[in-house]
Amino acid sequence: MGKILIVEDDLKLARLMGRFLEQHGFEVAECHRGDEATEACRRFAPDLIVLDLMLPGRDGLQVCRDVRSFSMTPILMQTAREEDVDQILGLESGADDYVIKPVEPPVLLARIRALLRRPSMAVADCLRFGPLTIDRGKRVVVLDGGEVELSTVEFETLWALASHAGQVLSRDDIMNLVRGIDFNGLDRSVDVCVSKLRRKLNDDPRDPRRIKTVWGRGYLFSTPDWGV
Repeated sequence: MGKILIVEDDLKLARLMGRFLEQHGFEVAECHRGDEATEACRRFAPDLIVLDLMLPGRDGLQVCRDVRSFSMTPILMQTAREEDVDQILGLESGADDYVIKPVEPPVLLARIRALLRRPSMAVADCLRFGPLTIDRGKRVVVLDGGEVELSTVEFETLWALASHAGQVLSRDDIMNLVRGIDFNGLDRSVDVCVSKLRRKLNDDPRDPRRIKTVWGRGYLFSTPDWGV
């Protein structure tokens, strides 16, 4: 069915929502603080986020803006407050829909299913990871304030990895994303390209931290090692 990240500081409510969604076939992860939500999103790579407005550490509006800086994952914002201004601010911060707590579980499920039925949206055109900025619109990569010269294939490979930050991409995944073809099991171009990217992004090829090799599976763009 899909992966749902619940960002809610009320542990009891989060568990109730989580169990209900699991009963309907979803894989669920929970996060209970706003200042941990962005990393939870990168790590879990959900298909949809249920995001509370009032959170400790960082409010839902800022979390929404943070997530929108690197992902267009659908966000369903919820709050106990009914003021129109909160709904407007939530939507303007990048939320896709808005519900008032307490919301009946079948209504929550219907809203989630409706959002997941929408045509998938592209990842944001500009991704930022600590000192690294990748601007797809301008096709520019900046690291520590300096522009990094990349070939077209290198740029597209980096974009494929970074736009799926926290997820392991197989060589087949990367070939499909970059060239639209399947990996034949013998082509080493992905490995060569990743090796070049590591050098250009100051990632030690002997002990890579930023673009990691996951043996037997593929490559992982690791956000914690970019300082985010």
